[in-house]
Amino acid sequence: MMRKHLVPFVAVMAAGLAALTACSSTPEAPAPAQASPAASSQVAAPVNGTGGDLSLLPGTAKSNNSAPGMGDWAVPNGGVATGAALQAAQKWVQLTASKAGDLDPVVVNGAGLTLYRFDKDSNNPPTSNCNGDCATTWPPVTVTPGGKIFIAGIKKSAVGTVRRADGTRQVTINGWPVYRFAKDTKRGDTLGQGVGGTWFGVTPNGGKAGVNDGGQATPDNGDATAPPATSAVFFDDANFSDNGASQGAAGKNECQNLARPGVASSVAAPGSLKIWTGPNCTGKSQVINGDVTDLATIGFDNAVASVRFS
Repeated sequence: MMRKHLVPFVAVMAAGLAALTACSSTPEAPAPAQASPAASSQVAAPVNGTGGDLSLLPGTAKSNNSAPGMGDWAVPNGGVATGAALQAAQKWVQLTASKAGDLDPVVVNGAGLTLYRFDKDSNNPPTSNCNGDCATTWPPVTVTPGGKIFIAGIKKSAVGTVRRADGTRQVTINGWPVYRFAKDTKRGDTLGQGVGGTWFGVTPNGGKAGVNDGGQATPDNGDATAPPATSAVFFDDANFSDNGASQGAAGKNECQNLARPGVASSVAAPGSLKIWTGPNCTGKSQVINGDVTDLATIGFDNAVASVRFS
């Protein structure tokens, strides 16, 4: 009889001993959590001003392989975007130094529509005073958190955002909030220029396109003191057009061959550089100070093969 009761008794004792051992031992510290891999993204600089979660990328929407029907392409014919179109439009914004009508230079968006600034706004501090009906006539250029701003021919340091009264983020150039004009419906339209004596196309440095401080028309003679550039975007068409392809080049104190030589018709560069007609910086050369909207004006249309960054 004792043999029959011994087995369960031993089993109970073993279980109790295991429990005591578990209670008296020091608990093992949990393994540190493994960091999840970072999502891959393009290398981009943060945007100045409000909204550091925005990305600032060199080039155009097309050269950055943006999806059709998004960003500036959501409203290619101007007007006012609402609902789903507005949400899509705010995914990205393109700022390109270009020419529109008699304005040269002036900033245009990814659909080629002219961008404007308002004299009643402020750039120090950046402030927009165009709301309500004003914002219907002059749609502010806005971008959502996590959105992108593509730049061509505009210094990164000049681009920022400001929070509007409705909480949206409006793009700024040298602190000036930028807008479209609802009545501009195609590339080259400048119907908003001079309206009310307070609306003007915005230049790549935030100035008024087509006028100087005295209010007189002034030509663009380039920047003779432009600092050395370390990157440039070459466009197959003049005026930085998205109708054709584009290619980038970057470096410092070196010569760079273009991947597709002999096809560029305009170049956007935030400083001075030297272009050459031959590979490895040989042949005919020319120093340029910043953007050239049409390389034909300096005899280099469809001729650039290499570039030297100083």
